[in-house]
Amino acid sequence: MSSRPPVLLPAVVVLPVKPPSVGKSRLVDVPVPRHELAAAFALDTATAVLATPGVVGLLAVTDDHLFAEQLAAVGCTVVPDPLDGDLNGTLRQGAADACRRWPGSVPVALCADLPALRSADLAEALAVVCRRDLPSYVADADGTGTTLYAAPLAEFDPRFGPGSAAAHADSGALAVPGALPSLRHDVDDAAALVGAVALGAGPRTSALLRR
Repeated sequence: MSSRPPVLLPAVVVLPVKPPSVGKSRLVDVPVPRHELAAAFALDTATAVLATPGVVGLLAVTDDHLFAEQLAAVGCTVVPDPLDGDLNGTLRQGAADACRRWPGSVPVALCADLPALRSADLAEALAVVCRRDLPSYVADADGTGTTLYAAPLAEFDPRFGPGSAAAHADSGALAVPGALPSLRHDVDDAAALVGAVALGAGPRTSALLRR
């Protein structure tokens, strides 16, 4: 008698979004205004998330009320940032809020600078995360940073910041295996932007760069 496949828990994504006017300070020597690219990155990331099977909701956290309208227009639920400058605190509060809105889901913190994100890569990672139901993280392409962190709400303790991959590992979180190229490729500088374009940037980012 064959065993049944595990039932995967639904995921709710918490997306922290800096106001585009102050985001991506290291993104210099690019052909279009930095704030426009930062906005495009977040919108392309959100669109890919919302198209991912297993994602029941996307809670965007931002203090930019004008950009909040654009995020809402693509399907995000948007709330203000309660702790400006404390990313991990913001994520903890966002996770609690998300789980109140979508009971029974696994909260997933995701970076908003993944313009090449593909739903297939995110779905692959979420399948691992939601099957484990344990603290888990996705390291970036360099292996030092983190692009995704997830855990049951009672154990949700993100460690984003310098050296976050090691910090998450030290906290007991498990690395998510697999290539996941578009999920690991965050964009902080011009070289990373070139890499995102090579992977296939999302429609808004691509449109800006064509312009």
